[in-house]
Amino acid sequence: MNRMENTVGLRINTNIPAMTALRNLNINDEQLQGVTTRLSTGLRINTAGDDPAGLVISEALRAHISGLGQAIKNTQDAVNMAKTAEGALNEVSRLILSLRSLAIHAANTAVVDATQLQADQSQVRSVLQSIDRIATHTSWGTKKLLNGSAGTTAGITRTDLVNSMYIGGEFAGQPVADGPITIAQVTQATQTTTGPLATVFADSTALVNAGTFVLNGTTFTVQAGESLADVTAKINEQTDTTGVTASIVPNGAGFSIDLTSVKYGSNFPISYLETSDILNGGAAANPVAGTDAVYTVTTNVQPSGTATETFTGGQGAGVDGLTLTSSSGNKMVISVAGNNNAAATVVGQLSVGTMNFQIGALAGQNVGFSIPSFFAKDMGTNAVPGKSLADIDLTTSQGAQDAIRIIDDAVSGVSLLRGDLGSFQANFLESTTRSLSIAQENMTASESTIRDADVAKEMTDFTKVQILRQSGMAVLAQANQSAQSVLTLFGR
Repeated sequence: MNRMENTVGLRINTNIPAMTALRNLNINDEQLQGVTTRLSTGLRINTAGDDPAGLVISEALRAHISGLGQAIKNTQDAVNMAKTAEGALNEVSRLILSLRSLAIHAANTAVVDATQLQADQSQVRSVLQSIDRIATHTSWGTKKLLNGSAGTTAGITRTDLVNSMYIGGEFAGQPVADGPITIAQVTQATQTTTGPLATVFADSTALVNAGTFVLNGTTFTVQAGESLADVTAKINEQTDTTGVTASIVPNGAGFSIDLTSVKYGSNFPISYLETSDILNGGAAANPVAGTDAVYTVTTNVQPSGTATETFTGGQGAGVDGLTLTSSSGNKMVISVAGNNNAAATVVGQLSVGTMNFQIGALAGQNVGFSIPSFFAKDMGTNAVPGKSLADIDLTTSQGAQDAIRIIDDAVSGVSLLRGDLGSFQANFLESTTRSLSIAQENMTASESTIRDADVAKEMTDFTKVQILRQSGMAVLAQANQSAQSVLTLFGR
């Protein structure tokens, strides 16, 4: 039996060897490009395609590392704040100790005369003024540290009326104190509106005259055959641009369109213009603006008991709430329901004295520290019933004895707080800083293992791919040249 054998002939139309060489050369070029990118950036993962799973993991690590870095800065800021407070308390302690010397001197009634007692009492008043000055002015930025308002928190109980509230350390020019927050409406903040436009239609299906009108700078074209409902929908499609919604409302025996701003206040007017009778009888509607809100907010302050501030404003979308501010920088965001609430209403509770520090990279990783008020009236209150450091009277024998007891109680209170503050600083904040630094270092190492390029390996690959590319170029040249051997089959 004869057997057919496949043979490979010489071809010039299709150069298969050249195609093979070119394909491999392209592969080598892609590998060379990848190695070059990794070497130039120092990263193994430059795009998601390099390692999708590794990218997801490393991005999560990067986010946590960034959070750790900021947490370290937060903790260092907290340490500096604690040092500021402790430095001021050190001076308060020194002043109180000087009061004790005066009290001991005044208690020596056998040799001290009335003139000396008056001199001692005059010096007491001067020292107490210095203590109150330190309590008033010691601050970290704008945050008061020793007036009892550090870490003010406004907790909202009527979330249906008030979305949020910020009250700083001062309210109506006085330090704030724990107590309820009450709001009362002075004038209602209305949404801006033109009221019903003039043209009256039988119902929502009635046809609107063709033409063009301009609403808050946006041009609308009404085509022949469009109904009142169609035009209303067309206006509402552009609400994000115009800031206005349209609704069909009763108007006498028929219906018309009512335009309403989606934002409160005088900063958001509505302007409507038409040159032929479309929705407003061919006339321009005068620009109409809403009124700004005016509310009073009342809460507890020191030392007068309560104070009231006026909050005004007219910005914010109706669905998000209306932002109101006071002259002292306090802020309140009321809801749509709150905008319509006229009666004085308790909406929350103001808590002061607890400073919250975010000392971790995750939510909930925070710690609080309380610094009470260090006004003279708030110190030494546990020694003599009804009396404090501010009530010291050295002009009588009993007053001098009471002063010693009051001062000793004040010294004890300041010392205990300084000890707590020092322990918080050294054993918590500084320790946390060291712990966070270690965590950041180790997590960065983990992220580096995933993301960074192994330069030694990449250089090995770079050398290999370069050689392969040069070899591929040479082979491709040979493959292109091989077809010319066919010419030898032709005689000369």
